[in-house]
Amino acid sequence: MPRRIDAHHHLWDLTRREQPWMDGAWAEPIRRTFTPDDLAPHLDAHRIDATVVVQSSSSVEETRELLALAGGSDRIAGVVGWADLTDPGVGEVLAELAAGPGGDRLVGLRHQVQDEPDPRWLDREDARRGLAAVADAGLVYDLLVTPRELPAAIDAVRELPQLRFVLDHAAKPPVASGEHDPWGWQLAALAALPNVDCKLSGLVTEADWEGWKPEQVLPYAWHVLDAFGPGRVLFGSDWPVCVLAATYDEVVALADRATLRLGEGERAAVFGGNAARAYGLRA
Repeated sequence: MPRRIDAHHHLWDLTRREQPWMDGAWAEPIRRTFTPDDLAPHLDAHRIDATVVVQSSSSVEETRELLALAGGSDRIAGVVGWADLTDPGVGEVLAELAAGPGGDRLVGLRHQVQDEPDPRWLDREDARRGLAAVADAGLVYDLLVTPRELPAAIDAVRELPQLRFVLDHAAKPPVASGEHDPWGWQLAALAALPNVDCKLSGLVTEADWEGWKPEQVLPYAWHVLDAFGPGRVLFGSDWPVCVLAATYDEVVALADRATLRLGEGERAAVFGGNAARAYGLRA
């Protein structure tokens, strides 16, 4: 049976460091430490064999900690960490991370581009140099962008064909408002480029947290599947951030509904095979 993979979740320990993005009362449901033991029952309930854990703060030290966790886990198959892309020595930092404890689980890098004041941050010469270093290290780059930053993301993906990109949370479509464009055509333009995959993740937290219904979210999921095709879409829970709007069970149920029209092999790809291929996860 093909492995089932949750391609996007987080872990954090608030006794080690704060998460600055938790900047209001809205974050109270997730303002606590989350460990692999907290995640395990959800994985067991849905027969998920492996996961990719993704950075949540701009901290190389957090990346080291996630790699150490992964090195001691039979579930965490990959880590998408953080390093300063604009650092001229970022290549050396990536080499040091790969050589450290759990370094063989380092599969990618991510930066909170959505939080940068400049919507064209990915166009910066130093950022592009850093992206090239990610490619040279044989890693993937996770794009954390909104529709505001999608034009620059499209340019970066086009101009760095040697780098594999994975778009997180489908670039955060405006689910709550029910609008479609410009997100819709921007996503299609990005999907036309062969070196990018897209995570079917994070959609519930773009909806009305208290009153969303599957019928409001599914059109966005279907557009992702139509644009990228079932061979380039990766299921991710975005746990525990998803808890702000939905349980792990509800997120899986939504992804199940979104992929009902796919064949068995295509569903297996979305729920595991595509993540294994995109990130080069070990069997």
